[in-house]
Amino acid sequence: MKKRKLGKSDLWVTELGLGCMSIGTDEKAAREIIETALDEGINYFDTADLYDFGENEKIVGSALKQVRENVILASKVGNRWNQDKKGWSWDPSKSYIKEAVKQSLKRLDTDYIDLYQLHGGTIEDQIEETIEAFEELKSEGYIRYYGISSIRPNVIREYIKKSHIVSVMMQYSILDRRPEEEALPLLHEHGISVVTRGPLAKGLLSDKMLEKVSQKGYQDYSQEDLLTVLPVLKDKLAGDRSFTEVALQYNLTHPAVASVIAGASSPEQVRANARAINSPSLTEDEIALIKTISKTTYYKEHR
Repeated sequence: MKKRKLGKSDLWVTELGLGCMSIGTDEKAAREIIETALDEGINYFDTADLYDFGENEKIVGSALKQVRENVILASKVGNRWNQDKKGWSWDPSKSYIKEAVKQSLKRLDTDYIDLYQLHGGTIEDQIEETIEAFEELKSEGYIRYYGISSIRPNVIREYIKKSHIVSVMMQYSILDRRPEEEALPLLHEHGISVVTRGPLAKGLLSDKMLEKVSQKGYQDYSQEDLLTVLPVLKDKLAGDRSFTEVALQYNLTHPAVASVIAGASSPEQVRANARAINSPSLTEDEIALIKTISKTTYYKEHR
């Protein structure tokens, strides 16, 4: 599987990463998903301290222990479970981040995290303090690099100006093209990579697309919009290939994108996603067609 450089780091991540949130808490089944990802050549695994109250980190760390030096391990911080475990609060403070990383390292059973990401962020945060925490963790050797997971333009701009982030994780798909006009060009200009999540738009961009349409619609698309647009996209673009291929390849068309993070709840899904990533790139005509059929959308909030 091809690799791309993550920002200005020396990390080379596979074009497909495994989003570990959906692997579940059955250790045997989860391990099988992770081992399938390794077999497919995936080297990039993304978890967070929030997932399954930390159990996810434990499972991921255990499954990757024997190949630790050959993989890129990413985790996230900033969301703090309440004592009753029924919800969480946002805490991007330096003291919390520096304590939380130690707990993550313990659960992951590793000495360092390759990419540590702020799991959210608002413009009201003490951003300089948060950056200071990540910079200290880097100099102390607990983490190799850091990034943020955010779709808020105002937050992203602050981190570009003030920090040494190497990546921004953001939602991006054919049905959510908000990053295209502003975020992707800006980040690319500054040598910061984008790691995309939600590339299949909750299954709407898979071969089960119409089964996944709900009354709520999706982003700027109503239910009626989706029932009209999805069949046209499939008819014009899928042909001999699965629509998953079209969807994942679309994410890779922008040079700012280093890796597409796709979740999987079974080994079969991992294999299907790997086939999609390894399939031929979209042509310029196909990209233009997608942009004609789908909506150009913009970030309206957090300006």
